Amino acid sequence: MDSSKEQLLSPSPSYEPERFRRSYEARESFDSDLDATEFLQSDPLTSSKPSAAFSTQPRNRWLWKSCGCFAGRSTRCIIGCLGLFAIVWLALGAGGFFAFKKYKQTPPDGLSPPWYPTPKGGTARSWADSYRKASEMVAKMTLPEKVNVTTGTGWKMGPAVGNTGPAIYVGFPALSLQDGPLGIRFADNATAFPAGVTVGATWNKQLMYEWGNAHAVEARKKGVNVILGPCIGPLGRMPAGGRNWEGFGADPYLQGIAAAESIKGIQEEGVMATIKHLVANEQEHFRQAWEWGLPNALSANIDDRTMHELYLWPFGDAVKAGVASVMCSYNMINNSYACGNSKLLNGLLRDEMGFQGFVMSDWLAQRSGVASALAGLDMTMPGDGLLWEDGKSFWGPELTRSVLNGSVPLDRLNDMVTRIVAAWYQLGQDDETKFDRKGPNFSSWTDEPEGVFAPGSPTEQETIPVNRYVNVMGDHASIARQIAAEGTVLLKHEGLLPLTRRTNTHSNETRRRDGPLQIAIFGEDAGPGEGPNHCQDRGCNQGTLASGWGSGSVEFPYLVTPVEALAKSWEGNEDVKVSSYLTNKPPFAKQPEILRDAQLCIVFANADSGEGYKAWEGVKGDRPDLFLQKGGDELIVQVAQGCHGGNGEVLVVIHTVGPVVMEKWIDLPNIKAVLLANLPGQESGNALADVIFGDVNPSGKLPWTIGKTLDDYGEGAKIMYLPNGVVPQQDFKEGLFIDYRHFDKHDIEPRFEFGFGLSYTTFEFTDCIVKELKGKSPLPAPRPKDFAVPPEYDANIPDEEEALFPKDFRKLKKYVYPYLDTVDDIVSDPYPYPDGYDIQQPLSGAGGDEGGNPDLWEIYVTVSVNITNTGDRAGKVVPQLYLQYPQGVSTVEFPVKVLRGFDKLLLQKEETKTVTFNLTRRDLSYWDINTQNWAMVTKGEYKFLVGQSSRDLPVSGTW
Repeated sequence: MDSSKEQLLSPSPSYEPERFRRSYEARESFDSDLDATEFLQSDPLTSSKPSAAFSTQPRNRWLWKSCGCFAGRSTRCIIGCLGLFAIVWLALGAGGFFAFKKYKQTPPDGLSPPWYPTPKGGTARSWADSYRKASEMVAKMTLPEKVNVTTGTGWKMGPAVGNTGPAIYVGFPALSLQDGPLGIRFADNATAFPAGVTVGATWNKQLMYEWGNAHAVEARKKGVNVILGPCIGPLGRMPAGGRNWEGFGADPYLQGIAAAESIKGIQEEGVMATIKHLVANEQEHFRQAWEWGLPNALSANIDDRTMHELYLWPFGDAVKAGVASVMCSYNMINNSYACGNSKLLNGLLRDEMGFQGFVMSDWLAQRSGVASALAGLDMTMPGDGLLWEDGKSFWGPELTRSVLNGSVPLDRLNDMVTRIVAAWYQLGQDDETKFDRKGPNFSSWTDEPEGVFAPGSPTEQETIPVNRYVNVMGDHASIARQIAAEGTVLLKHEGLLPLTRRTNTHSNETRRRDGPLQIAIFGEDAGPGEGPNHCQDRGCNQGTLASGWGSGSVEFPYLVTPVEALAKSWEGNEDVKVSSYLTNKPPFAKQPEILRDAQLCIVFANADSGEGYKAWEGVKGDRPDLFLQKGGDELIVQVAQGCHGGNGEVLVVIHTVGPVVMEKWIDLPNIKAVLLANLPGQESGNALADVIFGDVNPSGKLPWTIGKTLDDYGEGAKIMYLPNGVVPQQDFKEGLFIDYRHFDKHDIEPRFEFGFGLSYTTFEFTDCIVKELKGKSPLPAPRPKDFAVPPEYDANIPDEEEALFPKDFRKLKKYVYPYLDTVDDIVSDPYPYPDGYDIQQPLSGAGGDEGGNPDLWEIYVTVSVNITNTGDRAGKVVPQLYLQYPQGVSTVEFPVKVLRGFDKLLLQKEETKTVTFNLTRRDLSYWDINTQNWAMVTKGEYKFLVGQSSRDLPVSGTW
């Protein structure tokens, strides 16, 4: 094995094999995984709440009836179902026969080195005052109050998707956590913003900030404390990955900048941002136990250098931006569950990156009680343990018991609570003029004006107002529209665009036709279908595609469809006749004139995906391929071949969650323009019309590569659709080489490269000037001393009596409380702590402050380039800087080039501006597995290439 792939897959030399073997004890409470999880359900991440995104009054609710074989309890039916289950199980096994031979049993936990104890928060200058305030409050808390702050109350045990308990006696409120990042999930009267991938495609830092800020304004006005976004994991290793669309693109630098800007936007409004999912949750298949019929989640096996330079890189930007919370993912990393991986949470996130906020679990991603607390988890969500809505938490009363019996050190619990309270102070949520402590003014579980506080509990409860239908959208439609327009990528342009609204000419030509211009619009993706909220959590592909599906989706208050906006643009123009056929199977055979008479054809198609708990037709979260769905490719070919007898001009518009293969039609000669509009949100049609008619000059750039086949992306880019073991093992053997890095390494010609996107104007790049601000040196400056000392508390275990339920306390069934019914059974037996728990870890030289060693963020080099608009209209240009490491002076393998800078400038006709890129020490470094630090190459020359895409880099300079 390459030495660069050893550090996270095997112990460092300082660890003995027997200590290393069980560094993570996520399942220490159970005899086996199967015993612990044999009754685990598929997660109901959806609610039964119907769509009501723009409500001023209650709506009728659909009643979901039980279905399936067991509903009728017919013996024959039950036997048939069991037989079908057996066939499916065998099919899964058959798919991995040889793998099962290799993995005959569950591999040992802990292939990630132990890292204990959890570093305490409160060491960074930027958080010092918040920790001082938090320590004063936490010192006064009782044990149950501390546990209440760290434990969710349970699924549907409060108005939000995540709810913590309050610390009433000290004045700390219950926190409300709500899904993002496209908007406020399950809320009425809130904006459906463009998806993260569309934001990434803008390559516009200001819009990234505004996207986050507008979301936070709405969340705060709805009573939400914590937004569960932005999303930077998955990174996009696999182009067919189901949730790639929630993130910003398949490059760590692009993801990191977009994350940092959106976090700043969110948190400057006082709302806590949550960066997710840590880490390597790159596919939906087998992402969590039992969701796919297996007792274990997939293990993403990643080497040390790849972890740092690819998958953790954007999390470093998020931490540097001051993110309040990090969400750990469902999957395993090197055979240790993410939410119990001490190396990941304690070593990498806290020690190296200096994270000061709190770590929360993804919903039901916690797999143990004591072990996850020791490994660095601070908050469990939604509070339930292995089963949804059962009230049996790993923490709650069990955490109280674990502190009283000494298995969880009180010191660890105090740090958990202090981190959460400090984040509350850091964001100014103690200001009651902004956060009134009344909680959300909407319910995630009903659209009715009244309901119960905890609908997940069968206990009878009083009816209270739960929905107040507060409209929080303001003028955010304009932001959504601008992002959707700037996130639209012009892939092909042969003179057709922009169109005009007031004449029967099109395509920049002056010729006129006899009679009105015949325009035909084709494709289901152009129209409304059954409405944007027809399927729960947007879990189907029908009508125009404006969002993927899953917990990251929102209720649309409205959706402007492409056909609506285009028809409106030509409304009243007698020189234009528009016909629309909003189906992917128009009656071409029966009505050949549909195509024959059309002079301009606009055809729409799409590709959808989403979170793994839902499936639509053959798309089970992850896409099964990279083709357009619902016959989209065939529709485009038919239209191109038949439009005006094959002589008409064709515009293709694609809405998609990720790359799609276009080889069946992209080179057809009468396809004159192709627009890739990503996932545009509620202003879809308006934004598209802005681009088509030239109100907005297209400036979007691809946030990933479009290859000619799936094979072009490499073996590592392919989804594991069938398990290769009881614990599916996914080895990230390609290392650093994903997306454009893979294409560059293997000299593969893409159809459209990363960063590509055309404009209605042209730009010229000249005069690359490189200026050194600091000289090269192998390693960053020594790690600085902590600015502040973490809070210290009374170390004595509290009186057991304070953990008991208060007298005459009325319990809600299944609600997670911190209290115990009795303390008579508490026994302080020695706890079997994980191997390596008693070894004090050396501090990383890469750490030292929020974001890591401060020297990593110092600017060492600036690169300046002049850009001139040489076309006939104003437009925005996206200069991109790629770095090439010195060649031939090191045995370390580097990618051909990596993105290390971008900007976006508006240039008027013939205007010239200078753009300057600031390159930090981190930008110029690589992760050295031997020194365990970020290292700079001191010999040879760095090369900086600047241009408009990863393969259009006309100017360069060296250092």
